[in-house]
Amino acid sequence: MAITINGQEHDLSGDPRTTLLDYLRDDLRLTGTKKGCDHGQCGACTVLVNGMRINSCLTLAVMHDGDSITTIEGLGSLGSPSTLQKAFVEHDGYQCGFCTPGQICSATAMMAEIRAGWPSDASEELEGPIGATSEEIRERMSGNLCRCGAYANILAAIGEVAEEELS
Repeated sequence: MAITINGQEHDLSGDPRTTLLDYLRDDLRLTGTKKGCDHGQCGACTVLVNGMRINSCLTLAVMHDGDSITTIEGLGSLGSPSTLQKAFVEHDGYQCGFCTPGQICSATAMMAEIRAGWPSDASEELEGPIGATSEEIRERMSGNLCRCGAYANILAAIGEVAEEELS
């Protein structure tokens, strides 16, 4: 069994009861993905599986045999940050930074959902183009909590990137 994480293939021969979150953090030392509530309620552990966002604390690593996982480490680096990572820095979209990796992974997937035309509860229409309004962004990011309360800055960072990339 194998899993591709940030473009690199890894063996899944360990304990089959290991969550994807613990596999990333403990086995692979990819500590960007955070363990917050460990119950799927805070979004700190959000990663992308085949481009879709999931809470990695709620799934077992062995369930992702053959899948492609992207963590915050796979979205950018210090030398080459993603557009969202740059925007979070520019807009001070973090305070303690604990939720930031999950927020950025979730926002990355959110942009893909909007591009694909997937409606949300905040979408005015079920079909046709969807705008990245602040209401749309808030709804789609509602599964990612920030204990510091940096929501205004997070919204500004995501909104700026959405305006550039989705317009």
